[in-house]
Amino acid sequence: MSETPDETAPLIVEAMRKAAVAWLGELPDQPPGRTCTVWCAWLDDALYVVSGPGEQAVPGLAGATRCTVTARGDSGGRIVTWPADVTRVVPGGDEWERVVPQLAGKRLNLPADDDTAARWAADCTVSRLAPAGSPRTPLPADSLAAPAPGSPAARRTATPFRLHRLPKRRR
Repeated sequence: MSETPDETAPLIVEAMRKAAVAWLGELPDQPPGRTCTVWCAWLDDALYVVSGPGEQAVPGLAGATRCTVTARGDSGGRIVTWPADVTRVVPGGDEWERVVPQLAGKRLNLPADDDTAARWAADCTVSRLAPAGSPRTPLPADSLAAPAPGSPAARRTATPFRLHRLPKRRR
């Protein structure tokens, strides 16, 4: 059962207004227990996320209908996790025209000559994540940190040779 924007929990609204990043979980292409960090913007009582080439990679978000969103508080710790209904913002629609200029304004490090809206319409997906229920309570007591994925670079390498070493300073 989805809540209307008027019924959105105040904790979700307050946490997401201040959020520049969030963690998305329970997406179709994610391994169980993993989350994906995304930059985002809270506009019109929903969270908007841009994904695709030239932007952030969010596996599974383009085809998802539900996910979870986790936000951190001012102290850096997790403050709220909430379920979200995911919908795609259609390029050229009313919502696109209203939201994309605001999203582009919040996007850091855009090239000055870049037509962001046209590039996003052609190559990317703008997703709307609307609250679909109350925050999950209580928050877990553990960190929920997943073990690091395997990598061939797991061993420490030797310190590189330095040709011109400086003598140690004497005190």
